[in-house]
Amino acid sequence: MQHTRLGRTGLQVSRLCLGTMTFGLQIDEAASRAVLDRAVEGGITFIDTADVYPLGGGVDLAGRTEEIIGRWMKGRRQEFVLATKCFGRTGPQPWDVGNNRRHIMDAIDASLRRLGTDYVDLYQLHQDDPDTPLDETLRGLDDLVRSGKVRYIGCSNFLAYRVALALGRSDALSLVRFASVQPRYNLLFRQFERDLFPLCLEQGLGVIPYNPIAGGMLSGKHRRGAQAAEGTRFTIPNAGQMYQDRYFHEREFATVESFAKLADEAGMKPVTLAVAWTMHNPAITSPIIGASRAEQLDDSLAAAEVTLDKDLLAKLDELTREYRRGDAPR
Repeated sequence: MQHTRLGRTGLQVSRLCLGTMTFGLQIDEAASRAVLDRAVEGGITFIDTADVYPLGGGVDLAGRTEEIIGRWMKGRRQEFVLATKCFGRTGPQPWDVGNNRRHIMDAIDASLRRLGTDYVDLYQLHQDDPDTPLDETLRGLDDLVRSGKVRYIGCSNFLAYRVALALGRSDALSLVRFASVQPRYNLLFRQFERDLFPLCLEQGLGVIPYNPIAGGMLSGKHRRGAQAAEGTRFTIPNAGQMYQDRYFHEREFATVESFAKLADEAGMKPVTLAVAWTMHNPAITSPIIGASRAEQLDDSLAAAEVTLDKDLLAKLDELTREYRRGDAPR
């Protein structure tokens, strides 16, 4: 497994990152540990989580994923680059959500306790918060870096103009800058190629995209007109409908069928090709891969060894170019 710099920092991260949102709800702790072990066997040293995971668990289960990782990682913290996030609701009070200073300070302490560590390598805002002044959020994150609880900061699900504004405010106030962004990105969702990725290349931000196989859609295992299979991302409580709204449409099913044929012609598994395609973009640092069974990681891990030729890249671009437009029809 190759490693690469996270943006313009000196931190080296593996070219694939393990996502953990399935841990603790979609899969139990034993299966989660098996996925973690398989990822490490495959060379992954970069692990991403969030204080609200498992996905779909709600406030009652928030933090369970971090607890599982903390127990698994005990005694070998120095072997991994660990990233987590804050924003989502973690308690009943009105301040227990968002990017206000109080929530950020409370959230990092809770995450550190669950993870069993005294620092995280990358602390990310899970999404933008229009109700909190950006300066307040950035000052809070800067304090966390200066305190030693956080090494680097980043953001997820931010629009390009908000990332640019945050970088400008950090520079103006002499605060720590975002080192990375974590956007959704795959062959069925390419909108950030138009603005966010050029910004990241120019400003030296790492890009850690999630959903590289579109929640499993690009595996080709889902069929149009059929019910979503139980146990998949498309049936998770409180989140399955969101994934169906994203990808369960005639246009996407038709695209996936054509994509699967291209993968077969290239002698690759669809998952391998989908992940390799994201890695080919020069803006991408480390796609986030995940699994509900350890063996499912193998096809994603194989992408780290793939080089895509120009003809195949051109065919993939032609097939999915409409997903690059912000106004692509449903």
